[in-house]
Amino acid sequence: MEKNLSVNNDKKLKVSTWVRSLNEFKSLRNVVFCGMMAAIAIILGYVATIKIGNYIRIGFSGLPNQVVDYLFGPAIGAIFGASLDVIKWFLQPSGDFFPGFTISAALGGIIYGFAFYKKSITLGRVFIAQLIVKVFVNIGLNSIWLKMLYDQAIIALLPGRILSNAVMLPIDTFITYVMLTAAARTVRKMIGNT
Repeated sequence: MEKNLSVNNDKKLKVSTWVRSLNEFKSLRNVVFCGMMAAIAIILGYVATIKIGNYIRIGFSGLPNQVVDYLFGPAIGAIFGASLDVIKWFLQPSGDFFPGFTISAALGGIIYGFAFYKKSITLGRVFIAQLIVKVFVNIGLNSIWLKMLYDQAIIALLPGRILSNAVMLPIDTFITYVMLTAAARTVRKMIGNT
């Protein structure tokens, strides 16, 4: 009986988090802020991305996404991530458009949104969220999408993808922690999101 109550409470918590996140878009200020974050992400995509071969990119254009995920939750994070993926491709097409990467962007927004939304930012929380996204989305799903898109052997893709994500894990964890801590002190209060 207690187990059923716990499962029901977990489901209600996830649903209420999702609904609260969707309600964040009722505020025009929040919508405008997301637009500004999208513009910053696009600019970072142009100036702060290093491409290694055809399949590995190291960049910081995902940082504004994580601010949006933190401030507005998983639903808005998923919508923002997916929309921004499509917009970035139209502005600077790099290869064929593939909706799998849009799914990955939305999934990243959901993971970061559930990890950060309405929660205190700790180094451990940021590390776990980064690890989950890097293992399951970046290395897992994105390797599958690359296999489907370019018909490359996954075994050939994995070493470089694992190495780049392993190198970026501590760097992204530190940068995200510092950025979200700063956002908690400044931006969160400015937009009235508590």
